[in-house]
Amino acid sequence: MTDPIASRYPLYSADEFRRRALNQKGGPIDLAWRDHGDHLINQDLLPYVENIKLRDAAVLVPVVDDGDDARVILTKRTETLRKHSGQIAFPGGSKDPTDESLEMAAIREAGEEIGLADMFIEPVSRLPDYLAATGFRITPILAVVRPGFTLTPSPEEVESVFEVPLSFLMDPGNHTLDSRPWNGVQRQFYRMPYEQWMIWGITAGIIRTIYERMYA
Repeated sequence: MTDPIASRYPLYSADEFRRRALNQKGGPIDLAWRDHGDHLINQDLLPYVENIKLRDAAVLVPVVDDGDDARVILTKRTETLRKHSGQIAFPGGSKDPTDESLEMAAIREAGEEIGLADMFIEPVSRLPDYLAATGFRITPILAVVRPGFTLTPSPEEVESVFEVPLSFLMDPGNHTLDSRPWNGVQRQFYRMPYEQWMIWGITAGIIRTIYERMYA
């Protein structure tokens, strides 16, 4: 279990993020998916996502080493994509047969989507899977990103790339609960407005899980 008192690092630094990622609260990662984020607040949807065919996917949670307040890279997907179009997202996608691991899948997708070179990426740990009703088992890969990189977004997939302070995302006061009907069921979700961006859906659920397992 994370012990913030024992840390010698600033709370929202990349070093402290790494330390907490390696010492997460809660149960084992492979069993804890239902206990966090969107899954925790939508218990009635669990049987549905457990019983549909899911494809393996991974997203990179890229935390840039930026002094005492690290920053998290996020993207806005283009409106032309078939799924989750126009939404705020972490770089990521389906695991290809050539990917040796989910970590490699997330790093490859980050390179393809935003041009983030793998030499700057340090994979640290995983979060519990996110089982998406759209048919994916998403594994978030927590990573520290060394400064000095340049980004070149893919125009087919990414409309914009931006960064959000880790301190903002880990402040529960910025996690607003909302709800909307989905397949005849009222579904709750988190939204996190930041400047002109509206972070919600799967991405906000993953961010909430980071908070619950590492900073709560």
